[in-house]
Amino acid sequence: MKIAIAGAAGRMGRTLIEAVLADRELSLAAALEAADSPALHTDIAGVTIGADIAAAVVAADVLIDFTRPQGTLAHLVACAAAGKPIVIGTTGFSESERANIAHAAERIPVVLSPNFAIGVNAVFKLAETAAKILGDDYDVEIVEAHHRHKVDAPSGTALELGAIVSRALGRDLAAVAVHGREGDTGERPAKAIGFHAIRGGDIVGEHTVIFAGIGERVEVTIRSQSRLTYALGALRAAKFLRARRPGLYTMEHVLGLK
Repeated sequence: MKIAIAGAAGRMGRTLIEAVLADRELSLAAALEAADSPALHTDIAGVTIGADIAAAVVAADVLIDFTRPQGTLAHLVACAAAGKPIVIGTTGFSESERANIAHAAERIPVVLSPNFAIGVNAVFKLAETAAKILGDDYDVEIVEAHHRHKVDAPSGTALELGAIVSRALGRDLAAVAVHGREGDTGERPAKAIGFHAIRGGDIVGEHTVIFAGIGERVEVTIRSQSRLTYALGALRAAKFLRARRPGLYTMEHVLGLK
């Protein structure tokens, strides 16, 4: 199975390429970077890094994209035109951009997930279960930490955790979300869901959902120690898309949870 990697010279791109090369079922067909990237025309794993999106998509069976929203949407258009599947790990999409992805998924198979790590997806389920059991008697706070280079906050994974918990509790996340606190904030609203983002050093990714009750506190935590966990999940998603019908899929589909 031939894989194209977008953002090939970045931290996640290099990890994805490492994972592709280690998998006997896969081969690296193309490596994409932005037209102004200093890595353009250099060699990586025997493949020349290029900026020709259409050529990269045609050469591959699946494109894996962990870049920025603007770049991902351009890659999505090329995949839809060529009838090729895409795995999207990019975060920070607006509602209209997510609608564009859903529209493209009517023509091609797409896996979209805020986090491809298998352990993180287990935490999604654990957080949902805890929320249903604990209910409104427990205050919910979500704390996430990432490296200093991450450009969006809260992380897509933190927002997904908030969405999962709010659905389990029957709340509208947009109405109850609180992003950080400062000054005289007053008493905490009973149904608020707090988000707190830490940025520093080379932290790969940490997420904790805190359910704080009277006399006890339940915490569901995942600490990612290597980007390889994300890469392996993305490759699993790429294999899942082989011969799949057009549609918008998540890691729940990939893992057989839906």
